[in-house]
Amino acid sequence: MALEKIGIMGGTFNPIHYGHLIAAEWAKIEHQLDIVIFVPAANPPHKDMAKVLNKEDRYNMVERAIASNQNFTISNFEMQREGKSFTVDTLEYFKKIYPKSDLYFIIGYDAFLDLHTWKNFEKLFDLSTFIVATRTGYTQKQSWPRHSHLPKTILDKIKFFEIPEVGISSSDIRQRVRQNKSIKYLVPEAVEKYIFTNNIYGG
Repeated sequence: MALEKIGIMGGTFNPIHYGHLIAAEWAKIEHQLDIVIFVPAANPPHKDMAKVLNKEDRYNMVERAIASNQNFTISNFEMQREGKSFTVDTLEYFKKIYPKSDLYFIIGYDAFLDLHTWKNFEKLFDLSTFIVATRTGYTQKQSWPRHSHLPKTILDKIKFFEIPEVGISSSDIRQRVRQNKSIKYLVPEAVEKYIFTNNIYGG
């Protein structure tokens, strides 16, 4: 089957949780994507790497989290690269791999607000459309103070969609593990098992 519309879900995934999976699934349905490719970042430029779990464990957890969804897959592209994991490099890579496909980069609302600080910011929109997962009741005007100056050609490639507000964060999960609290139903069972079997996050 030809892949006409490909979703790209980048992130640190430290760890991946149901909020990430809901955003990916709803983006796929809302924009009729053929597939969603998860791309764990090896060395995210906006993160303090001293506080980020090693890339191998984060990759393994994503792989386990998406195993039951035939429309989800994973790429180790950023895992194999040296240096910082810049989104523009990742999108250029997938554009070469799928030159006839339209790329859709799935991003959370909070990350979207800082998009103007990313490397080669405006070039990102030559390579893909951005799908922004927002909270219920969000209005598009809330983002305009930071993005109103952008040309219409870019604004037309930013799409918003609402997802349920699940209130799950990776930092909260890490803290719960350190405190020996349950993370059941915050992450897929396979991820929960991986965390505790491998003694991750001080659990």
